[in-house]
Amino acid sequence: MEIRDSRIDSGKAFDWGRTSREYAKYRDIYPDEFYEKILDRGLCVKGQKVLDLGTGTGVLPRNMYQYGADWVGCDISPEQIEQAKILSKEKNMKIDFRTVSTEDIDFPDETIDVITACQCFWYFDHEKVMPKLSKLLKKDGKLLILYMAWLPYEDKIAGASEELVLKYSPDWSGAGETLHPIWIPDIAYEYFEMEDHEEYKVMVPFTKESWHGRLKACRGVGASLDAKELTKWDSEHRQLLDRIAPEQFEVLHYAALALLRKRRG
Repeated sequence: MEIRDSRIDSGKAFDWGRTSREYAKYRDIYPDEFYEKILDRGLCVKGQKVLDLGTGTGVLPRNMYQYGADWVGCDISPEQIEQAKILSKEKNMKIDFRTVSTEDIDFPDETIDVITACQCFWYFDHEKVMPKLSKLLKKDGKLLILYMAWLPYEDKIAGASEELVLKYSPDWSGAGETLHPIWIPDIAYEYFEMEDHEEYKVMVPFTKESWHGRLKACRGVGASLDAKELTKWDSEHRQLLDRIAPEQFEVLHYAALALLRKRRG
């Protein structure tokens, strides 16, 4: 499904379905600490019903399935949901994956304990979504927003790879990340209160092949370049890694979370 949004990449079209196979293979990269931060806050555990927005290939519910929560994962891309179903079936996981945009989700009011949004919060129509999410959550329900990105100004390999992405997608708005709190729109505070937030640095291990796959699975590459551009980028990025990277290495990232609590009354 092709998406255009003037807030993202200057309105350049992208389609996650074009890179779903790479996404499934190369973007399940969050370190243990990422999940431990969630568990430490008593979230996504047995006895809770959790709705994962923008679930993609189901990375969050699949990795946290062992902790016993009842998961539903929604995504606008049918190809992403297809991969999520394949990967969860391989591990005999019973996760309810649905192809639907966050703006169009339809669940009974006050039936969800926790709503998660990992790597997707900025895509939403917040004026429409925030009141809907508040209604879905039970009393004192929680909205957990999660993010992780490489740090191009602090990591040589990340910086060089990002420069190449920008060569082919100069309007890609995912570039230039620095450690900072997750942005929360003003409308959110009409329905939620900020309970907690945290930002921290992590090292993420890669091989040349898995880092190349990770880059290919980003919005500025596999989801938006045409076939000729993608072939040229593929060759140039492999040559770049041969020059600057060992076979195995780590890339400096930062991770962040923002935990919002449903307002009472």
